[in-house]
Amino acid sequence: MPSLQLLRKLAAKLRVDESYLATGSASERARPAALTEADIALRFGDPDTAAALYDQVLSQAGDVRTRALALFGLGRIAYDRGDTRAAITSLEDALELDGDVELAEPGLVETLGRAYATAGELESAVGLFERALAAATENEDLVARSRFAVLLANALIDCGRFGRAEELLGGVLAELGAAGDPAARARLYWSQSRLHAVKGNHDAAARYARRTLELLDLTEDTRHVAHAHQLLAFIELERGRPGEALELIRRGRDLLDSSSGAIEQAQFRLEEARALAALGETDQARTEAMAVAGLLADADPHDAGRSYALLARIFAEVGEVERAQELYELAAELLENEANPYLPEVYEQLGRLLEREGRTQEALDYLKRALSARQSTTVASD
Repeated sequence: MPSLQLLRKLAAKLRVDESYLATGSASERARPAALTEADIALRFGDPDTAAALYDQVLSQAGDVRTRALALFGLGRIAYDRGDTRAAITSLEDALELDGDVELAEPGLVETLGRAYATAGELESAVGLFERALAAATENEDLVARSRFAVLLANALIDCGRFGRAEELLGGVLAELGAAGDPAARARLYWSQSRLHAVKGNHDAAARYARRTLELLDLTEDTRHVAHAHQLLAFIELERGRPGEALELIRRGRDLLDSSSGAIEQAQFRLEEARALAALGETDQARTEAMAVAGLLADADPHDAGRSYALLARIFAEVGEVERAQELYELAAELLENEANPYLPEVYEQLGRLLEREGRTQEALDYLKRALSARQSTTVASD
């Protein structure tokens, strides 16, 4: 009969429960008090205390699941602080330590996928969500399957692969129907709204965004409610309703808490600047646009490229053509990858600016690039 200390070492090496080695049946997992305290501290906005507790758990725990959860917590803190590389390292280590944790704690996979996207590694995010979706399907876990399908669809939308995203979202809608829990359906409707917004179906996008708001109000998830307001403001702007958009975006900004990062704040202020420009509030729009430019230094290429394109649009609307041209060129440089859904408009707007300045040949070159990029996007979405 091995000692308890040896059993724990063997269990850690074999990645099984120590009780299983001793008796043949796994014990119910006991969550250490320090881990629970760390989770609560993090939820209450005290990351320093949470990090100290997670480090304590990581150094003392012998159970691989507990250590993986501690690494998950440290990864979340790193991601919230903007240290994307540290977040990826911690979260990958957690998955390597205990592969089963991805279904037990789907938030780990979600955070790692978002970290990949922030680092510009969209294909890594897609691959991660594909694997998690396959594992959830194999385990017949409907809730996890719907969650990972929505996350995968979001990542595919960011890659411009609308066909597969639409297929996934349609499947989840058919599967969940009205029986899914409010939070799961809210994530689903939000992704469906984003898909329709990118494809120009603004009425459908607005309908799904409003459903998102209704469901999120029920779950009192204020951060997601704030983002739903932001998305709905974007849609209203695309439909030519800047007054409604401004009201929505300001309501959404009021819902953001102090833990929101610079990029998150920039996304909201961008929509506010666009709305102000559309309403003729030129000075206010310029002030917001300049503030946003200073917040984008650490953004990933996809978010930064789209944001610079929106900034360029604002500066063009307030008459600062030279600044708009510089920003469009920067946006094009960041977005120049295969089938990026925002690239055609960037090329087209840049061509229009050059045409207004009499630089006909350069304008024609960019308009040709816009046509080629739009054809590539269409092929990818099919």
